[in-house]
Parts: sequence; C-alpha cells; structure tokens
Amino acid sequence: MKKEIIYTKNAPEPIGPYNQAIKIERTLYVSGQIPLVPGEMKMVKNDLEKETNQVMKNIEAILSEANMTFDNVVKTTIFLSDMRNFEIVNKIYGRYFKPEKAPARETVEVSNLPKYVRLEISVIANEID
Repeated sequence: MKKEIIYTKNAPEPIGPYNQAIKIERTLYVSGQIPLVPGEMKMVKNDLEKETNQVMKNIEAILSEANMTFDNVVKTTIFLSDMRNFEIVNKIYGRYFKPEKAPARETVEVSNLPKYVRLEISVIANEID
C-alpha cells in the first residue's frame, strides 16, 4: 500500500504535525478543516454561514487536488462548539452535496476546537467507478 500526501496551496497550511490529506489506494482521508483562509492564514469569524462556507471551500480545494469532488465523499464528521449552531451549519453544508449522493455523517458537540473556532469538518472520500 502506497501512502500519498495530498497538498494544495488553495487550502490552509497545516498548523501542526499533520497533512491536509492522505490518499491510500482509492481512499482519501482529509484532515479536519476550520474556517482559515488559505494564503492569508486568517480566520473567518463572527458569521457562521461564512465560516461554514470557508470550511467547505477548504475541503473542496483538497478534494480537487486529489481529482475528486463532493460526489466522492462517503463520510463526514462535523465538530461544533455549540450544537445550537447545527441548523445554520447543516444548511450551508447541505448545499455542497446532491441529496442522492450525500455521505454518511455524524455531528458532535465538543468543548473546544483548534484556534477556538466554532466548527471543524473532516471527510473521507473514495474514487468512484
């Protein structure tokens, strides 16, 4: 099994000892993304819809670097600092997936997230025949 590191300048630089994504055979494991703007490395704050869009754009850039789209995503994990934000995040998140191809998912509330953001999303994607 070959472990391929996926990297793009169109997504935020890792802020710790990890990679944006790892591809093993046909499966892509994307690290959790927060609302960090690539290049600028500044955080989108104070507008949950914009924060969620930034997270999804970061994921989209990594998927694209691996020649995948949201149609390839088979599993997502959403971490929220406050479950009361679920409805807003879910609305924005849902715009990125076709209902018939939506992935499996769990959403959990956590006591804190990196850089004290309100959400983080990670995905697993697979090449589809």
